[in-house]
Amino acid sequence: MNVRALLTERFEAALAAVLGEAVPANVQPAGRPEFGDYQVNGIMPAAKRMRGNPRALAEQVLARVAIDDLVEPPEIAGPGFINLTLKVDFLAETIGSMPLLATTAHPERIVVDYSSPNLAKEMHVGHLRSTIIGDALARLLAALGHTVIRQNHVGDWGTQFGMLLTYLDETGANSAELADLEQFYRAAKARFDDDPAFAARSRETVVRLQQGDAHAREAWQRFIDVSLAHCQAIYDRLGVTLSPADVYAESAYNDALADIVAELDRQGLATASDGATCVFLDEFKGKDGEPLPVIVQKSDGGYLYATTDLAAVRYRSRTLAADRVLYLTDARQALHFRQIFAVARRAGFANPTTRLEHMPFGAMLGTDGRPFRTRAGEVVKLAELLDEAEARALALVAGKNPELPEDERRAVARAVGIGAVKYADLSKNRASDYVFDWNQMLAFEGNTAPYLQYACTRIQSIFRRGEVTPETLPVRPAIDERAERQLAVLLVRFQEIVEQVAEDGCPHLLCGYLYELSTAFMRFYEACPILNADAGVRASRLRLCARTGDTLRLGLGLLGIETVERM
Repeated sequence: MNVRALLTERFEAALAAVLGEAVPANVQPAGRPEFGDYQVNGIMPAAKRMRGNPRALAEQVLARVAIDDLVEPPEIAGPGFINLTLKVDFLAETIGSMPLLATTAHPERIVVDYSSPNLAKEMHVGHLRSTIIGDALARLLAALGHTVIRQNHVGDWGTQFGMLLTYLDETGANSAELADLEQFYRAAKARFDDDPAFAARSRETVVRLQQGDAHAREAWQRFIDVSLAHCQAIYDRLGVTLSPADVYAESAYNDALADIVAELDRQGLATASDGATCVFLDEFKGKDGEPLPVIVQKSDGGYLYATTDLAAVRYRSRTLAADRVLYLTDARQALHFRQIFAVARRAGFANPTTRLEHMPFGAMLGTDGRPFRTRAGEVVKLAELLDEAEARALALVAGKNPELPEDERRAVARAVGIGAVKYADLSKNRASDYVFDWNQMLAFEGNTAPYLQYACTRIQSIFRRGEVTPETLPVRPAIDERAERQLAVLLVRFQEIVEQVAEDGCPHLLCGYLYELSTAFMRFYEACPILNADAGVRASRLRLCARTGDTLRLGLGLLGIETVERM
């Protein structure tokens, strides 16, 4: 149950009844415990708009709102805030009988475009944020009952593939030599930069590839297969839900590109400019005040990313019948997507009801504040990053719990290491840059994956020591102590948080909630004896433990982070 949404709905109905028109209630979690659990902040703006007295309006609203089943008698504070405290019976009933996460009453078809590496190289840290943020959102949306269509829009087309295929053809490289894609790419790039004749042949190869030449396509497919295998190995290791079936590459839109340009021309949206075909929209202007072009076809007849992205919008809206399309790319592409969405709307490539949403993210920085790289200044391969994460986690786990068997120790290290890398990213505001710091992300204190994973293991250890299974516990907990109540209030907010992340695309909100929940549990654990309490109290507190453990595990699972039995 989304308590905040329920309270908002009821207060907005009461406001409408009093004022005769729809007014937002702005119900928010209370900023401080003394204000209760939720606070209605929409009374003062509504009163100002109606030129009335806020406290008088608050009293009229409270006379009409139906919330007796949810909260204690409300309190009007200050000039017109309404403070709400949830009833203990409501908290106990919700924890005892409501599912952890209810599915939406309004399921949608949602396309999530994420990861999308360039297949010319191995995956590196630049692909990490798109991959794990996109996967968390895909998991979370699916858990809410939406139909999620994952789209891995890999880069498998363009001039660089002419270079790679020409080098592959000339060297006759075997599969073993292709295994190190980064080295192969560097060798081909050096040849392309140093040898004009090779560069010319590479451009000719691109033309033959685009025209469907059988030899070029065969060599291209061989390269793509090797590249995709590299990607899938990383996805499997990260626990990311992308599969080969989710790949819908740039090349998949190749046959649609000419029609995209022709349709823009038929609608009078295309303009010739210096030999290229462009779309100019008045809402996008440069510093000189002139409209910025969206180039859809170059003067040599070639197509660009914009053309492919317009084709992708049309496919996702018309063929996949998407209600929402989410694009996870770095913030530097914000202008590009604003232009693409605007052109797609103007051309009718997107249905009017399809929501096109760019969800940009910031950069991953080193501790020096610069883009994260190796000490030699090179881009860090993702596989090497994960190797280091597991190695560092193994040392920590071995020191913390040396009696663990070797195979279990390595399994725990994998979960902790990979989880730490993912959580360090997901716990930061998506739109912001963040500093990648090994010491911080692997700490067992603070807002980190190891801290939350350890909280889960502590709860499991309580049940092992008490030789209790959750299924034998009473359904409803008693909520008497302050620490019990604080924990219960957080537990009933889980649905609210998940639905907010689904709407805003900001996983850090869920991370922050899970951290707050785990710290509230630690306070409860210290303040309220559990296994040594009287039988009735013991069972009730174990019920709170079970609900907390289930919520932490589900929440971490939605983020794609594994939990373990022991650490």
